[in-house]
Amino acid sequence: METDDPSVPEVDTGLPVEAKASILLVEDELTTRLLMSRQLKRDGSEVEVVSNGLQALELLKKRFFPMLITDWDMPEMNGVALCKAVREMPLEGYVYIILLTAREGKAHVIEGLAAGADDYLTKPPDENELRARLNTGRRILKLEQSLRAANRRIHLLSITDALTATFNRRHLMERLPLELERARRYGRPLSVVLCDVDHFKRINDTYGHQAGDCVLSDLAKLLMESTRANIDWVARYGGEEFLIVLPETPVERAMAFAEKIRSTIEVHAFSAGDTRVGASASFGVAGYDAVPESKEASVDHLVASADQCLYISKEKGRNRTTGTFLDETKSISTSVGSTVEI
Repeated sequence: METDDPSVPEVDTGLPVEAKASILLVEDELTTRLLMSRQLKRDGSEVEVVSNGLQALELLKKRFFPMLITDWDMPEMNGVALCKAVREMPLEGYVYIILLTAREGKAHVIEGLAAGADDYLTKPPDENELRARLNTGRRILKLEQSLRAANRRIHLLSITDALTATFNRRHLMERLPLELERARRYGRPLSVVLCDVDHFKRINDTYGHQAGDCVLSDLAKLLMESTRANIDWVARYGGEEFLIVLPETPVERAMAFAEKIRSTIEVHAFSAGDTRVGASASFGVAGYDAVPESKEASVDHLVASADQCLYISKEKGRNRTTGTFLDETKSISTSVGSTVEI
């Protein structure tokens, strides 16, 4: 299943369990900057050093740092303002911030923590205390990473069909409108392919429902292996129906894609335990070579057109592909077996 999806976070941000987080050190005072940089490197950390808050923000826009150590008093942007700015940035993951200060008193500590800092150190920092504070931050980052990974797993389960490991219909109806809108915005092609297993009830009646489930699971795997990673995606549309979404794909290419899968399914021996089951599938293809601005270009119209083409394939004998251009200037196209007629 492809995963480059805004609704399916795939990038593993945060800390690997055994790695030490990269640290961004923000300090305008040269002596302290050199001292702390050496201390951090002795601890085994990768360190990037800048001299003020504005430089830190610019660097954070280019690269993610899980840990940030910043001085309080700096020109242009001080540490408190930097903390607030970092907390407002849409970053890949959580940034653990240690505020470095020569100021004394509980009020200053409270002000720093309220601005978004997680911890503080008094200048000049003791190396053992610095190491202890960093280890505390690493433990928190590992916990944050574990929570993030668990949330990703829960989200993925909520949008995945349990039997076939494709996306489920709920995700289809949430994501397909986004694909259509993107194609409409840039005038790009978009096609969908509706696949339905022929005589699926006969498979269940002859071999049993467990065998039918094996056929569906095996078929879904064939479909997903045939798609482009991080571009195309597959969803279970109904009982034995699957919808394949092909962004950046004109209709004729989608027809060729469907026909290739159809011929693969036709000769494939589906495994159901010790039994080998033969099956075929019918396909309906619909799409735009350039999605227009008109209201007629809707998800309902796109899917209904593919469904109508699938119905024609079934009516004409099954195990074939029927497709239609939704662009008004083009006409329906059909394919039978491996011969395509335009």
